[in-house]
Amino acid sequence: MSFKINRVYTRSGDDGSTALIGGTRVSKASLRVEAYGEVDELNAVLGLALASFSPKLADLQKIFSTLQQELFDLGAELARIPAASNNPWVIVQAHTKRLEGLCDSLGKGLPELTSFIIPAGNETIARLHVARTVCRRTERRLTSLASEETVNPEALKYINRLSDFLFVATRYAHQQEGIAEVLWDQTPERST
Repeated sequence: MSFKINRVYTRSGDDGSTALIGGTRVSKASLRVEAYGEVDELNAVLGLALASFSPKLADLQKIFSTLQQELFDLGAELARIPAASNNPWVIVQAHTKRLEGLCDSLGKGLPELTSFIIPAGNETIARLHVARTVCRRTERRLTSLASEETVNPEALKYINRLSDFLFVATRYAHQQEGIAEVLWDQTPERST
């Protein structure tokens, strides 16, 4: 697909509507627009995390750059009505399987988890935690959309696996940066 963006403003959305790929106009408050908006936000948050990676996380840089491309693909997939295309799905099982493989390979040397992890550490780790939570919210929006409209079932699996990957990547960043994970203290006698 090739196109030019000559002008940022079109005024066509001043009435609260937007055009999907293919030209169908919908409310900017529609579940479909909410879903691809969440994917866009998640992509931006991944970019923010990526911008803070130290050289110790160089192996994650290429992975995150690929994830950003895939999230743009997913956003474009969600920005069109599936029936309007002969081959509507861009995200396929291979994308989800790759995330599972990444979870397995990054998770191999991590210590066994005995408690929930508090989202803390350094700036990069905090950004990764934010990315994970935004990913979970994105998953909820996709699930809401899927309850009312056609959504690629593999996209739901992919975004679920992506949140798993982001959790593992956060733990991996702790290890690579030499920063201990902060575990949830479940004792009710916590001092205030």
